[in-house]
Amino acid sequence: MVLNVLVVVFGATIVVATLLSAVKTVILPRAVGSLVTRVQFMIVFKAFAIVAKGRSFAWRDRILAYYSPIALVLMPGVWVALIIVGFTLVYWGTGVHPLREAYLTSGSSMLTLGVVFHRSIPHATLSMAEATLGLGVVALMISYLPSIYAAFGRREVLVGKLETRAGVPPSPIELLTRYSRIGFLDDIDEELFARWEDWFMDVEESHTSLPALVFFRSPQPARNWVTAAGCVLDTAAIVASTLDRPRSPRAEVMMRTGFFALRRVADSFAIDHDPHPAPDDPISVTRDEFDEMCVALEVAGVALKADRDAAWLAFAGWRVNYDRVLVSLAGLVDAPPARWSSDRSTPTRSLRVVRGWRRERV
Repeated sequence: MVLNVLVVVFGATIVVATLLSAVKTVILPRAVGSLVTRVQFMIVFKAFAIVAKGRSFAWRDRILAYYSPIALVLMPGVWVALIIVGFTLVYWGTGVHPLREAYLTSGSSMLTLGVVFHRSIPHATLSMAEATLGLGVVALMISYLPSIYAAFGRREVLVGKLETRAGVPPSPIELLTRYSRIGFLDDIDEELFARWEDWFMDVEESHTSLPALVFFRSPQPARNWVTAAGCVLDTAAIVASTLDRPRSPRAEVMMRTGFFALRRVADSFAIDHDPHPAPDDPISVTRDEFDEMCVALEVAGVALKADRDAAWLAFAGWRVNYDRVLVSLAGLVDAPPARWSSDRSTPTRSLRVVRGWRRERV
C-alpha cells in the first residue's frame, strides 16, 4: 500500500511539473523558465554544438538555423511523453497491473486512441482527464508557434532595414557616413533612435518570455539581431560622445533602453555581468580602434568634437554599460562577424551558458 501511494504521488508530480512547464513556457507573460524546457533545450543544443564544432561560419549558420525550430517541435512531444509516463505510474499505483497494461492505458488515453479502456469510474475518470490534457497540450502549441513567429517578424523588420543604412555586417561608421552623405544626420534621433528604442522594448519582453527567440537566426546569414543591436548602440554612443552636434537626449534614452534590454536577456541565460559598471571600467573596444573610427568619420566629412580624449572617455563611459553583455550574447548565438561585437566574441561550444538558463526560475 505504501509503495502504491508513493508511486501515485511520484506520477502525479511528473504530470503537474509537466503542466507547469507548459504553462510557464507558453502562457505566462514573463521570464519564467522550467526544468523540463531547459533540459530539453540543453540536450538539443549539445547535439547541434557537436555537429557544428570546428566548422566554418557558413556551415555553422546553416546547421544552427535549425536549432530553435527543432527544439520547439520536439517540445510538445516531450510534454506528451512525460504525461504518459506520469499517468502510467498513477494507473499502476491505483491497481492497473501489470506495468505494460498501465502504460497502454495511459498511451491510449493521452493520444485518444481508445484501444484500452477501463470501465471502473476512477480509472475512466483518469483516462478522460489525461485525454483532455493531451488536447490541451496540442492547443497550447497551436497558440505558441504563431506568437513565436510574430515576435520574430517584428524583430527582423528593423534588422533588415539596418542593412540599407549600415551595410552588412552593420557598422556604426558606415551608418554615420551614409547619413552624413544624404543629409540625414540631423534627423537621426527620430528616424533611427526612436524606432530602435521601441525595438529594444519589444525584444526585452519577447526574448525573455520566449527564450527560444534568442537563437532564431535571421533569413540572411550575415544579419543577426545581436550585431544589429550592437551597431545601433555604438552609433548612439558615438553621437552622444564624439559628434560635434547638440546633445541628443533621444540617443541617450535609447542607449539606456538598449543596455537594460540586453542585460535582461543575458540574465535569462545567467550570463555574468556587472549591473553597475564604473565609467572607467575596461571595455573590449580599444583606444586605437576608437581613433581609427574617428579618422574614418573625418574623411567622410562628419564633424567631430575637437577634444578627442574627452570624446573617448565619454564613449567608453557609454559603451561599458553594454559591452560585456553584447559580446557574450554574440558568442551565445554564434553571430556573424561584425564590428565591435561578434568580432571579439567566442562562439559557445559547450552548455556552460545554456545550462544556466534561469536556474532560480525552476
